[in-house]
Amino acid sequence: MMSYHLNHLKELESESIFIMREVAAQFERPVLMFSGGKDSILMVHLARKAFFPANIPFPLLHVDTGHNFPETIEYRDKLVRETGTRLIVGSVQEAIDSGAIVEEKGYNASRNYLQTHVLLEELEKGKFDAALGGARRDEEKARAKERFFSHRDEFGQWDPKNQRPELWNLFNGKKNYGEHFRVFPISNWTELDVWMYLAMEEVELPSLYFAHERPVFAREGTLLADCEYIHKRPEEAAAVETRMVRCRTIGDMTCTGVWESEAKTIEDIIKEVSIARKTERGGRTDDKRSETAMEDRKKQGYF
Repeated sequence: MMSYHLNHLKELESESIFIMREVAAQFERPVLMFSGGKDSILMVHLARKAFFPANIPFPLLHVDTGHNFPETIEYRDKLVRETGTRLIVGSVQEAIDSGAIVEEKGYNASRNYLQTHVLLEELEKGKFDAALGGARRDEEKARAKERFFSHRDEFGQWDPKNQRPELWNLFNGKKNYGEHFRVFPISNWTELDVWMYLAMEEVELPSLYFAHERPVFAREGTLLADCEYIHKRPEEAAAVETRMVRCRTIGDMTCTGVWESEAKTIEDIIKEVSIARKTERGGRTDDKRSETAMEDRKKQGYF
């Protein structure tokens, strides 16, 4: 007798694929937001499965801060070539050069907040009515409030008190002209689920996720990768040293902390994550600007 029992990873996969197909059915112009991190890589892998043998029926959108890890851009371009997917790049640098947004100054300057303007511009330019993202509820308390189909008003803003009920996996994608939805198919996944699934599927990942030697310095309890984009204090510049580190989450180099680690394989990472007592976003300095930093950004139109 054939068994139809699914383990929890296959159940999560099935749920995510179902939601992606719902997006393709309900919306005219979806787009998949891609950062080059493990969650967006997982999203691309799931989308390929959801629509196989056809190609992914929507483009990828990367909001490029200009301050990315070089390894991220190399991986992004390689993935696009291999999958034959169309890539749209929204440039924060171009928005700064045009005067649309103003770059932050000082030691804690980051382009992370500036991504919101560029994202909303690209969604408007492409007339996209749904943007799929790789956010998960276990990442951060503001993201724990998200529904699978997250309504955005005509200004791209999020009202956590004005979201649709999602009983029995019924998703309401109705909207007024100018509004759109953010859709989060991997909402119910955890960091450990992601790593276990990527290991099971043997998905290729950027080298940043594995232990490697890198010059780093400490700032307010977080290790940051030494780079030209960060304005270091004199004592920080004097304290730069090479350590064995890896990334648990990947974003702008100015706000993405790295973790001391010896994990050089996915199996090592799974062991490390399973006993970790600090969340993966615990190393993101942009989340530490205030108690409600993430929720404030989301209300303005952030991922």
